[in-house]
Amino acid sequence: MVEQPPGGAASADAADDAVEMLDRPLPEGVRRRVVALVSDAFGALTVTELPAQLRQYARFTPSRRAKFAGNAMAAALAGDATFRRRIGERLRETQPELSAALEAGSPPAAADPVDVAAAAYVLRPDGWVKLLAAAGEEAQRADAERADEESRRELERLREELDRARAQTKSETERLRGDLDAARKEAESLQRKLRSAANEVKRAEAALRRGRAESDTVRAEAAAQVSAAESETRRLRARLSEAEASVEAGRRAAREGRSVEDMRLRLLLDTVLEAAGGLRRELALPPSSMRPADTVDAVEPGRMSPKDVAARALSDTDPALLDQLLALPQAHLIVDGYNVTKTGYPQLPLEKQRLRLLGGLSMLAAQTGAEMTCVFDGAELAAPVLLAPPRGVRVLFSRAGVTADELIRQLARAEPSGRPVVVVSTDREVADGVAKAGARPVASVLLLKRLSRV
Repeated sequence: MVEQPPGGAASADAADDAVEMLDRPLPEGVRRRVVALVSDAFGALTVTELPAQLRQYARFTPSRRAKFAGNAMAAALAGDATFRRRIGERLRETQPELSAALEAGSPPAAADPVDVAAAAYVLRPDGWVKLLAAAGEEAQRADAERADEESRRELERLREELDRARAQTKSETERLRGDLDAARKEAESLQRKLRSAANEVKRAEAALRRGRAESDTVRAEAAAQVSAAESETRRLRARLSEAEASVEAGRRAAREGRSVEDMRLRLLLDTVLEAAGGLRRELALPPSSMRPADTVDAVEPGRMSPKDVAARALSDTDPALLDQLLALPQAHLIVDGYNVTKTGYPQLPLEKQRLRLLGGLSMLAAQTGAEMTCVFDGAELAAPVLLAPPRGVRVLFSRAGVTADELIRQLARAEPSGRPVVVVSTDREVADGVAKAGARPVASVLLLKRLSRV
């Protein structure tokens, strides 16, 4: 480990530096050589001997140290006299002859000016600034001479290349002139052939135009004939389609009309027969007890008067009225679903309203045996309803654009005249509409009271 100089030596170095200062930056070549000297001497110092800003580069190789820490080493060498003295000691060990000559004030004449300037900057002998300036000028002169020499060699090379290019250009020009003459002759021959070919092309084009005109005429005539034939074919196909559609519509109408009418007639006949049988059982009349005299209107002893019959009539809200209506032969109960549920239990969600009503209708159908149809408004559905209709109850949802009221009126109009049809709804418009179709409207409260007894 190198010993620290006494305080007097450090003060002397600082004083010398204060006296001799550079008035210009180091030449770039000298600076690179100084950084290389510091990088080579760097590895011989301990970490504690290094300035704080250079300790992180202690494990670097000299080449990486010069690459990454060049500016930091140059700054430490310029500002830290102790670090510079330690680098100078390493330089005296590695280059003793050059160091001794510089400290003696007589640098060797055969030495590289850049090496002399770099060593003088590190060792700082007396007159080192002048020595550095002289070495820098010598290096610049050497660089200038080398540049001049390289310029002269480059100029001679360029002259030789120019002479070769001129000779090559001359021979190439002569060759191109010969090629040009041959090309001119070939072009003249080709022009003659081209004119002859152009004339042939013109004659061929004229013949082609005549052929195209004739072909277009024939094509236009054929297209007109084809268009007329297609028009006639389309007309005949349209007439044939209309005839087929008319025949099919007639057949379908005949089938549907016959089927619907047969169904309505048979249902009405069953209703009349059951009504007649029920009436006979209700009155307990013997088959042959009716006589012509019995048809004469009169008051017999003990028979109820019309006032007595009116007194026995049921109220419109009496559930027994619904039982009497459903006891009629072939009775059909049509229920306005949401009208009933929103009257009886509006606080429930729509799904639970439907399930509660359909459960009650299923038990009512099992008790009475009547046909039952429950209609819901499909406009309030966000998606298709996955619902298994209960036994004995037909569940219908109205289509898009059709209200449940209109669907109920359609169901009432579809029934044959004479069949007992009961419609449950408090909607006055629905009640009036089904009444015109021959159905009996009743209030939703009546059905709710009846279902509460199920």
